[in-house]
Amino acid sequence: QVQLVESGGGLVQPGGSLRLSCAASGSVFSSSTMGWYRQAPGKERELVATITNRGRTNYGDSVKGRFTISRDNAKSTVYLEMSSLKPEDTAVYYCKMFRVDYAMREYNYWGRGTQVTVSS
Repeated sequence: QVQLVESGGGLVQPGGSLRLSCAASGSVFSSSTMGWYRQAPGKERELVATITNRGRTNYGDSVKGRFTISRDNAKSTVYLEMSSLKPEDTAVYYCKMFRVDYAMREYNYWGRGTQVTVSS
């Protein structure tokens, strides 16, 4: 039922900024926790940031102070604003939705990812 589509990735120089978007289809966005994760070549997937349905945010240590996650429930979209980008931020960035239904069953949905490359 849920489809997640990331956009906004690309090539940026060190110190630059980039804004990622994730548009969600379906009717459960406003009640779901959303997150951004990333995976670089040869590395494990890691948490970047999450935001709950009420707007509470959490950030991975590697991006704290540089990245900002936000959401627009009217547009069913979650954003990731990235600044002071470093080469080590280079990765495929994935959008995730987490929700628990009325029977307390847990669901995770993933987008296909968008490539972010930080290089001179």
